[in-house]
Amino acid sequence: MHAVIDPPSTAAPADISLVRGGLFYRLQQAVGLIRPNQWSLGRRSAVLIAIGWLPLLAITALLNPTALRSLLADYRVYARLFIAIPVLLSGEILLDSRFRAFLKSISESKLLEDTDTAHMEDVMARIVRLRDSLVPEFLILAAIMVFILTSYRELVDATPWLGQGEGSNIHLTTAGWYGVLVGGLLWNYLLVLGLWHWFLWTFFAFKLSKRNLKVVATHPDGHGGIGFLGLMGEAFAPIAFVVACVIGGTWRQNILHHGTHVMTYKVPAIVLAAMIALTALGPLLFFVPRLFRLRRRGIREYGALGYINSAEFHEKWIAHRAGHEAEFLQAPESSRLSSYGQIYEKIGKLKSFPADKGSLYILGFAVVLPLLPAVLTEIPFVIVFKDLLKAVR
Repeated sequence: MHAVIDPPSTAAPADISLVRGGLFYRLQQAVGLIRPNQWSLGRRSAVLIAIGWLPLLAITALLNPTALRSLLADYRVYARLFIAIPVLLSGEILLDSRFRAFLKSISESKLLEDTDTAHMEDVMARIVRLRDSLVPEFLILAAIMVFILTSYRELVDATPWLGQGEGSNIHLTTAGWYGVLVGGLLWNYLLVLGLWHWFLWTFFAFKLSKRNLKVVATHPDGHGGIGFLGLMGEAFAPIAFVVACVIGGTWRQNILHHGTHVMTYKVPAIVLAAMIALTALGPLLFFVPRLFRLRRRGIREYGALGYINSAEFHEKWIAHRAGHEAEFLQAPESSRLSSYGQIYEKIGKLKSFPADKGSLYILGFAVVLPLLPAVLTEIPFVIVFKDLLKAVR
């Protein structure tokens, strides 16, 4: 798959990427998984899935053939390898394209003065240095390995292909060790790498929110002219989908094989949704104070002008209209006052949070859909569907 063009290293500031750089990216370039001007999503996904899946299948078939069926039926394996890996890789492409479009929108709308533009270019240079630094990705690898080695007993169960025993007494099979150390490392690394790239965007958004943005209270987007910010939140949907998919797979396994009930996970599901919403939409919160002040200032300033126009209209057409009633409908003051009323009404509806319902629906879909397999183990689909329709309404 060659859907996205990868600009050369001499790209203009509007083409600077949060993703195209760093240890993992350069490693993929070195082995030919990412070719010049191509993302090669299909090739990259196939290779990484093969690394995580084929040895796991071969080890189980050779050393523990009676457990092969349990491996092929393990929903968690498919969630972590066949779903998480390609979705996270596609998430890189989505974040890259959305961020480049975001920078282009800033440039085309002339949202920043020249001095602020120069400052944000310096910020972007810092972000690129962070993106290309080897230290963050080495720290990510080290942290994941420490996490896996210190907590794997709490994360696995007595599934035939995976291990035997319970709790601290569980003993992993050879395939289990491979799944934990290789498969677990693969998808966890991609996940945390995606969060690292998202942190770079959050840092950029924070710095941008501190500049003198030329927002306008009457802009038709209802967000002062920065409504395009909301589109960036949708770039978090692949990460949200993967997190919900992996967690939902674990919950489904526990419901089907360990006697837990779906309502056991009601509070964790709410906490999960809240954390995803905060992470995805948190960068937009930096702009709320500015838009809140813009609305209040707009109401005050346009209200004063509106009063002058309304007073003149009242004086001419209410207080001294006698003998001029037939001229009213053709009077320019009438249409002017009506148009101004629409402008003032638009200011009153200006939203301080620069995100629309479409972005919220996409994020909600990314969380709810992967959790459905766990929910449907106990609750009929018809009931779930009706509840979702009520929530949307």
